[in-house]
Amino acid sequence: MKILTLIAYADVKQVLADTLHGLKQVQGFTFTDVEGHGAQDGRELTLSARDDVVGYVPHVRVDVVLEDQDVAEVLACLRSSQCGLAGRGSYWITAMESQGQL
Repeated sequence: MKILTLIAYADVKQVLADTLHGLKQVQGFTFTDVEGHGAQDGRELTLSARDDVVGYVPHVRVDVVLEDQDVAEVLACLRSSQCGLAGRGSYWITAMESQGQL
């Protein structure tokens, strides 16, 4: 099993949720609101006046547990979808050692 973690601009949250719900490989996912801090590029068109004033950009973190063989297909679907991730998100994949219910 693998954990696919995505960080994306918060404004794509609903469309991203709809996209993930439509993928048969995705049994569920978790959204967490996060803040993107770092050097701001004044030429970045996605930054709002609010982002410039408060000094961070709202993001959403998405964690998805996937079967090993499904990771590449899910990433390909996300890349080709119109969910707003193109150029506005990053991801990483980690191995999951165990899972269960508490």
